[in-house]
Amino acid sequence: MNRTDFLVIGSGVAGLAFAIKVAEHFLDRKVTVVTKSADLESNSRYAQGGIAVVIDRITDSFDKHVADTLTAGDGLCDPVAVRTIVSEGPERLREVMEWGARFDSDGGTIGLGREGGHSENRIVHHQDRTGLELSEALLAHAARIPNIIMLKGLMAIDLLLETKGADGAAKCEGVTLLDPVNGQVSAIHCPFTVLATGGAGQVYATTTNPSVATGDGIAMGQRAGAVVSNMEFIQFHPTALRADSDGASFLISEAVRGAGARLMDATGNYFMSDIHPQADLAPRDIVARAIFAQMKKTGTDHVLLDCTAISERELRDHFPTILEKCAGLGIDLLKDPIPVAPAAHYCCGGIHTDLDGHTSVKGLFAIGECADTGLHGANRLASNSLLEALVMAHRAHRAVIAEQTEIPPVAPLADADAPYGRIHLAQQTDMTAMRAELRGMMDALAGIIRTNDGLRKAMARLSAMTTETEGLHAAGRLSAEGLELRNMVCVARLIVAQSLARKENRGGFYNQDLVGP
Repeated sequence: MNRTDFLVIGSGVAGLAFAIKVAEHFLDRKVTVVTKSADLESNSRYAQGGIAVVIDRITDSFDKHVADTLTAGDGLCDPVAVRTIVSEGPERLREVMEWGARFDSDGGTIGLGREGGHSENRIVHHQDRTGLELSEALLAHAARIPNIIMLKGLMAIDLLLETKGADGAAKCEGVTLLDPVNGQVSAIHCPFTVLATGGAGQVYATTTNPSVATGDGIAMGQRAGAVVSNMEFIQFHPTALRADSDGASFLISEAVRGAGARLMDATGNYFMSDIHPQADLAPRDIVARAIFAQMKKTGTDHVLLDCTAISERELRDHFPTILEKCAGLGIDLLKDPIPVAPAAHYCCGGIHTDLDGHTSVKGLFAIGECADTGLHGANRLASNSLLEALVMAHRAHRAVIAEQTEIPPVAPLADADAPYGRIHLAQQTDMTAMRAELRGMMDALAGIIRTNDGLRKAMARLSAMTTETEGLHAAGRLSAEGLELRNMVCVARLIVAQSLARKENRGGFYNQDLVGP
């Protein structure tokens, strides 16, 4: 069977940063990165806004960034996690710049933008495609490190577990994989497995997440016995361009509102000024619910984002991707408002970890969006996600180094190793209809506004879907689409179950049958 020294599942910013650091520390050991996307697709690549990090220590401070994060998280953040991750941000930013990441400058210094919930300008950005710039820089750097092995186009099925020790606790020993092209099922064994699989926005019909964001790591972790927490806190980004036919929504970065754009209703009324002291730059949960209320009030599927206060030069310099996308739809940002609506954007919960990325399963780490470190609480502060990814990748690599010292190198990957077996591709079941039903149901019953009755109805249907998908899995009817659907059903059940368990409204969670704001 295949073996490697370190195994990373996922090729976003968190996974790549971890792989680079471990590979550069252990030059004689193999670091294997597995990604289901042949072209290295990830949520990270779609992050437009930037990295929230304290650079200007004259007007800004760690205390201010901590306070803003705690306020956005509505009392459910872990204060220790918040301060740790915020204070380690500047060093991690310096590091990725050394790796080749470029950020916009203003008069020779790094330019800092403002986004919702922030009291100061502290968003480091590369135009409106920071995530893409960071991802490409990390990929280029990783490609120069010979002991990093990239396995593309393979779908992780489940984590390998082995019971060890007198306590009977399970230890993660790697992962099983499916090659969807030929149906081959194989395994990689490893003493250290890192889940860096990103989010789960695809469980909703309207989302800013790419098609790969199906909650795979969270689902695999849950099936392996890892603690999964705070899944009821799904952040809906307030301003996504109206959905395309496949339900994918193009994100209109919060930085656009930071630059002066304002939300208005069909009559031209700028409604956010009446709702929150920070108006259009209020925390995301507040803005998303305000837009949802306006849509319900007017019977429309969107509100309008007026960008006319932003100069043409700033639009072209800082938001070229958004400008191009809108122009392609016949929207001239210099005079036309953008039709926007909320879309599922970020999973604030995930696999519970400590501040070194350890999960409750031995040998298993989780970093990035699939992890719940306590940073985000009930609602993520804008641009804290890339910050968390970089900091937690560093902390996890440091923990692994300390634990790896007593474990000798394993045999390198052997490409010719025999597979577990093959599936019969002709027996695959079409998952399109069930996937569409799941996503539509989650939008309707577990979206921005929830009810007890709606959540119970969702749970009943998800229980039936679980029986069906697990039955197909047990029968060996595997396909990449089927595995994704299995994971999506698992994650949807976690969202609904933890929504039913929550008895008060906090941050991004709102059940109209409960008390609270």
